Amino acid sequence: MSAASPSVLLGFLYSQFFVKPPYPTHSWAGKTVIVTGSNVGLGLEAARHFARLGAQKVILGVRNLEKGETARKSIIETTGCSDETVEVWQLDLSTYDSVKAFAKRVEGLQRLDAIVENAGIATDRFVAAESGEEMTIATNVIATFLLALLVLPKLKETAHRFNTRPHLVIVSSEVHFLTDFPERKAVGPSENLLASLSDKSKARMHDRYNVSKLLEVLACRQIVEDHMRPGYPVILNFVNPGLCHSELGREMGFGFYLFKLAVARTTEVGSRTLVHAASAGEESHGQYLSDARVSEPADLVKSEEGREVQKRVWRELSERLEQIQPGIMGNF
Repeated sequence: MSAASPSVLLGFLYSQFFVKPPYPTHSWAGKTVIVTGSNVGLGLEAARHFARLGAQKVILGVRNLEKGETARKSIIETTGCSDETVEVWQLDLSTYDSVKAFAKRVEGLQRLDAIVENAGIATDRFVAAESGEEMTIATNVIATFLLALLVLPKLKETAHRFNTRPHLVIVSSEVHFLTDFPERKAVGPSENLLASLSDKSKARMHDRYNVSKLLEVLACRQIVEDHMRPGYPVILNFVNPGLCHSELGREMGFGFYLFKLAVARTTEVGSRTLVHAASAGEESHGQYLSDARVSEPADLVKSEEGREVQKRVWRELSERLEQIQPGIMGNF
């Protein structure tokens, strides 16, 4: 992991202490929204906002159904929405079959106006997922984009049927500024960069979460460039909620806990950025959002070298997605 430049660090601290994203007021009346990883933390508070703002259906995509039901009851009690508004659906991003099953249920919805892909993990331990890939990459990158592409047809159908502009929101992070992604140079052009990240003997797990968030940024940008040009019926953006109090990073040690205690935003304040991204306009399409506005991503992302890495990452990721679900690239 590369050390943050003084300007990046100062920008982070200024944002944490002096910027407060606006309280969401945009109506969601009659609309359906999915929030993944929504039994706790940012996802739960974002789902609570959507219910408060009148959404007809709020679907909580969660790994633990019991915790999801507790979250559902909390949302109903605090917002006064009807029992039918909030639904709890099983979703475990560590297994691609679970993602496919979840997406199959989405096909049965009358409409889908937004999906906020908030679920993810942060760990410094190497664990192999069911697929054999390292868990952080499998969850935060491969499964996240597998779900995105599988629900894209429903988002497009909603756009055409209801004359609206649905949103596909990837919850990324400003930590993508903190890695120089040395793997990009260590793996030759004839080798698979994405697959190399699952080599336990070479894994730099202290930097893995940062890398996963960088890969999300790169993939989103290339998707828009290759498949979702301006005017596409679905808006894709990727959002940084800032450092917030949540269960993310609970495995990162006591030092990180103390840092969060001193600097983190409240969970509710952080969740406002997710709700903003799900209703942001055309100007947000293909863009990195931070503090509820379009912002510049890391210098590496914007560099010429970054553009080449971006193309490589998306090429390899799209090939992997085709292996998991043949024909998925046709969903664009």
